[in-house]
Amino acid sequence: MQQQGKSSGSEMEVTWEDQQNINTFSRFNNRFHELEDEIKFAKEKCDNLEDAGNELILADEEMVRFQIGEVFAHVPKDEVETRIEEMKEATCKTLEKLEQEKESLVSQMAELKKVLYAKFKDSINLEED
Repeated sequence: MQQQGKSSGSEMEVTWEDQQNINTFSRFNNRFHELEDEIKFAKEKCDNLEDAGNELILADEEMVRFQIGEVFAHVPKDEVETRIEEMKEATCKTLEKLEQEKESLVSQMAELKKVLYAKFKDSINLEED
């Protein structure tokens, strides 16, 4: 009979701190993907508001239909221009915050990768396919 339980030397002990780093990396990675989706949505919204503002400039009417919730209301053109501009500014500020958070997350993930790859080398895969 052969003895079982002898390790080949390639297994590494995972400490509590290592597990915490792996879990943190996983949370950061999940948030990174959420941020990518949120940034994509914010960019589309910003582009749509820009297009709406441009179309409004070309409009000849003094009263235009503006969607408020699920209802379209007739609103003066100047007021709609103001609302669209405010919405665009808010969306662009949100987009900037999301991009800053993404940059911060990427740098934190890079630091965790260094730590984890330094200890586990080829035994851990933190890259996406």
